[in-house]
Amino acid sequence: MTGAADRATAAADALGVAYAVTEHGPVRSLAEAAAARGVEPRQIVKTMVVRVSDGDFRFVLVPGDREIAWPKLRSLLGVNRISMPSAETAYDVTGYVRGTITPLGSATPLPVVADAAVTGRISIGGGAPGVALTVDAGALLDALDATIADVTEPA
Repeated sequence: MTGAADRATAAADALGVAYAVTEHGPVRSLAEAAAARGVEPRQIVKTMVVRVSDGDFRFVLVPGDREIAWPKLRSLLGVNRISMPSAETAYDVTGYVRGTITPLGSATPLPVVADAAVTGRISIGGGAPGVALTVDAGALLDALDATIADVTEPA
């Protein structure tokens, strides 16, 4: 594993979240990623970084077969506008490149919003290309003190 992946696993260890590491080659789709990780597509959880305002970011955990429902997320956060930061800004905030972002070991600790469909055994990014962590969603969300709400819709 790389330094970024080590940072993610060290953060999971520090939080007491049990995990299994899966390493795989490049994948081109959600179905390929799920097959490589040995899970269903809905069990892959994307960690999205959203910008609420200047300097105010959140992680949003989204099941693989769903996408952010922007009106629901804006309502939850009590704002009129949310945007996705550039890849460069997301890296500056998290220390992870897009496609590898995880809420574990972020350069900047951010509040976490998890969709209510994030349950059971899930696979999240492990901080490096082709690295994923399989964890219990409840244990992860408790450890991250995540806000759990209905913030997605079918993709």
